[in-house]
Amino acid sequence: MTKINPSHRRRKALVLALALCFTAGVQAQTNTAGAVTGRAMSGDAITISNPATGYSRTITVGSDGGYRFSQLPTGQYQLSRNGGAPRAATVNVGNATTLDFVGADATNLDTVTVVGTGAINPIDVSSVESTTILTAEQIARIPVGRDTTSVALLAPGTVRGDAAFGNLASFGGASVAENQYYFNGFNITNSFQNLNFALIPFEAIAEQQVKTGGYGAEFGRSTGGVINQISRRGTNEFRAGASLYWSPESLSETTPDLVSNAGTLLADNSPNTLGENLTAAVWAGGALIKDRLFAYGLVEYAKIDTDTFAGNPGQANSTSLRNRQPKWLLKADWNISDNHLLEFTAISDTQKLETDFFDTVTDADDVSNPRFSTYRGTDYTEFGGETYIAKYTGYLTDTLTLSALAGTSESARSNYSITSTGIRNEYNGNVGQPASGCPIIIDGRPSAVNGQVTPITGCTLAANLGRPDGKDSREQFRIDLEWQLGDHLLRGGVDIDNFESVAGVSNSGGMNWRYGRYPATGNTSENQVVRKRVFQSGSTVGVDQRAFYIEDSWSVSDNFVAYLGLRWDTFKNKNGDGETYVEIKNQFAPRLGFSWDVFGDSTFKVFGNAGRYALPLTATVAVRGASKSLFSEQFYTYTGVDPVTGAPTGLTLIDNPANGRPIRYLNNEFGVSKNPLTIASQNLEPMYQDEYILGFQKQLNEHFSLGVRAIHRDLKRAIDDTCDYRPLIAAALAQGFTADGGIFIEPIDKTQPSDIAVYNPGFAFCHLYNPGSDGVFQMDVNGDGQLEEIVVPADVLGPKAKRKYSALEIFWEGNWDRWFVQGSYTFAKSIGNTEGGVKSDIGQADTGTTQDFDYPELAIGSYGYLPNDRRHSLKLFGNFEITDEWSVGASFLVQSGRPINCFGFLGGANTSHYANGYFSCDSSTTFQPRYLNGGPDGDIGTPGDNTPNPDWDGGANNGRTIVNRGTAGRLPWTQNLDLNLAYKPAWAKGLQFKVDVFNVLQADKAVNVVEQGEDQAGNPQPDVYKMPVGWQAPRSVRFMVQYDF
Repeated sequence: MTKINPSHRRRKALVLALALCFTAGVQAQTNTAGAVTGRAMSGDAITISNPATGYSRTITVGSDGGYRFSQLPTGQYQLSRNGGAPRAATVNVGNATTLDFVGADATNLDTVTVVGTGAINPIDVSSVESTTILTAEQIARIPVGRDTTSVALLAPGTVRGDAAFGNLASFGGASVAENQYYFNGFNITNSFQNLNFALIPFEAIAEQQVKTGGYGAEFGRSTGGVINQISRRGTNEFRAGASLYWSPESLSETTPDLVSNAGTLLADNSPNTLGENLTAAVWAGGALIKDRLFAYGLVEYAKIDTDTFAGNPGQANSTSLRNRQPKWLLKADWNISDNHLLEFTAISDTQKLETDFFDTVTDADDVSNPRFSTYRGTDYTEFGGETYIAKYTGYLTDTLTLSALAGTSESARSNYSITSTGIRNEYNGNVGQPASGCPIIIDGRPSAVNGQVTPITGCTLAANLGRPDGKDSREQFRIDLEWQLGDHLLRGGVDIDNFESVAGVSNSGGMNWRYGRYPATGNTSENQVVRKRVFQSGSTVGVDQRAFYIEDSWSVSDNFVAYLGLRWDTFKNKNGDGETYVEIKNQFAPRLGFSWDVFGDSTFKVFGNAGRYALPLTATVAVRGASKSLFSEQFYTYTGVDPVTGAPTGLTLIDNPANGRPIRYLNNEFGVSKNPLTIASQNLEPMYQDEYILGFQKQLNEHFSLGVRAIHRDLKRAIDDTCDYRPLIAAALAQGFTADGGIFIEPIDKTQPSDIAVYNPGFAFCHLYNPGSDGVFQMDVNGDGQLEEIVVPADVLGPKAKRKYSALEIFWEGNWDRWFVQGSYTFAKSIGNTEGGVKSDIGQADTGTTQDFDYPELAIGSYGYLPNDRRHSLKLFGNFEITDEWSVGASFLVQSGRPINCFGFLGGANTSHYANGYFSCDSSTTFQPRYLNGGPDGDIGTPGDNTPNPDWDGGANNGRTIVNRGTAGRLPWTQNLDLNLAYKPAWAKGLQFKVDVFNVLQADKAVNVVEQGEDQAGNPQPDVYKMPVGWQAPRSVRFMVQYDF
């Protein structure tokens, strides 16, 4: 226990309260509360009280000399023994604060005044987890974004994910889709794609806990990290306040221009700024009934305006975004008695986005100085909704505590648009009923591609439409029980989580028209035939999750704790008809750990753990993969073009040249229900990842502590999809089926019953399976309505999924009279053939069904350093109190760049499905194209013609150079410095001003480049390969004024 000199008490109390909790880990004390534990004499009466709420409870120390107050709401407490002088303790979420009344402390009781906020954060020797805790007061002292992810990125082992998925963090090499988010104990993760979560009003967050590894059996459904937030609450003292944050557009810098490798200006980014950002909040909290009933409420309104200009003139994709975020929160706490507590939380996090689309005009024929021109229409999107949480805590005996939580949430995901002429683009989600509005128009006529004629355009604003009634909802219920049985702290519980999504997508206007030359139809003119494609999905899908856990924190001796835990999960994924298409049973996840208080005085801890972690399939998998979807193709002759929509007129339906019928269904999406037995391999096993951590933490003196942690994660089994029909056909032929009529036929075209007819609703092209395992698929091979079992060996489907993450983390914490500093250095490697739930290489957000294992050819060269591999990360941040009124804060990040790939065309049969998406690349100009000027249809260059290339090698060398993942170089190192200055005038108590400057030095290194070394035809594109297309966030300034009373 640390002694505090009384002369320094006031100043230290201020600085120490700001210290960030970079503890090596925190005992799993549940995700909403903390605990105080310690030792005293057997028979002593230990009383804990919270003066702010009037809470008080007394327990009698047992024969083993240990005591424990569990499930305590976060806050400041006082403890006393046998009515003696009180001692203070701070309780943080998930933290076990230790306070002994015997031993070395017994002779110093009068000088020890603060526990939990000592000169440095005390080492929690009962911990086996890797956790960072940040309070609202701490976050306010450093320049950091006011959002969940920015705060989480302060923790060791976290890196910012790819911008394609929004503002998300990667934990320990996992993809950004593998995290879980909690608020007041309720799961606020959106399980549709696992790529977003409820946006809690930031001012209402009292603490944020970031679990980066080693978390106990209570937490599951994550192979990345866990972010756990606790709200502010009312106390006996009435408090209120208001704040205003403003980021003016005029003080924001811009990103660099988009310039090709040859020096050609492709896009002038100078008008693109971070936009105007304004957030205002008002809050109040206090006691409705002193010591018994408390309330806290907050209303927040955020306004974000951003203009973005297209790179090319004449395009209707310059946008002006208006993002409005009206939010509120209500927290009520009822101390029914000192042994029974009831909490209620209500949240609204609505986001309403209106995006205006404009044509773009630039200077002369250049692309410089882009400006808005003709207004084309507005897209309306809404996210967020309301969440309600109720929690009961009962201290049934001195050693037995029960908690129960129930909650529900509903979050919108709606979308529609209206053009400038009043045309409404909307899709009702019913497959088979076309969306209204402007169809997609593609002019593929060679004369239009080559610029010889003006291309046909329409009134489309966005290619795809969501549903105006799209939404996600969750119902969660859990019970947790804790029992202190001698040297054993036993915890267990059940967690029931039901998630449902109303989802669907359609082409804008219900269809996609492509003008072009289609000689296979018997018409050779480019102005005779138009192709129509229709894509629709729409369903209500769900994921039902059940979990049980049990864990034992066993105090083997006074200075050694052993942790043993077991989690048991089951998952049911349901399609649009409410049928289960995947059920994962008996997913057992053991967790083991230890914590050794080497000297017995909490100054040096050695800890370690080993655990297994798993993920369920997200709800989005079922929307297209297991439910109704329609993908059709038809051809028409036409006589004219609608001048507003660009759609063809005077239509006459002709036979589709591919099947000789009026309509052809692509990818076997017939617009009918899918048989749930055909979606996944019948031997599908749970995915899981194993994790191992070993480390220590040492208090060097009363001002400084240092820790080191080694971590290794190994993905042992994954679930993804395969879309390779070739082994299915081979296996069917081996089982006696025939192909006399050709396999790509409809059942009506069979010459005999045994003929394979893949074009039928029971023949799924894509199936879920465990990469590296045999596939056992149920499917209708010949279209007779009966399912056959097809077994495909693992080595035919492709390699096993692999991902390994190894890291060494060094973290430190220092506190002095007027300043504190925190930091970490991480050396890490992430290697494998899959990133995980999503694919940053191409920005693919199909969580759980990326293209990694669709075909075995995609896996050639795929093993290497993964997108979230940041070899070196150095993080430093802190605050210095210049005077009692003035302070400065800083945050500094230095990080090495992620690996670069070279994607291109892969030589060989059946590889055209993914064009230039393979790890095969000839990025230089040494490869010889077939035509000098792009070919007869002008597909590659302009103008297109038939001039042959005399050096063409017949394609023998096209797609033959394998460039293994991550071996094409790395992005540059990035450095980012943020600073702030705060002023709290002595003449106006409660008033404060602050200015934050982000990216002070305007660092603008590339964080994303073009990784396609070849175009879609396999021709090298040296002018754009490795061209920067994303940069560090430019410098911005944020002003704050706040008043508390």
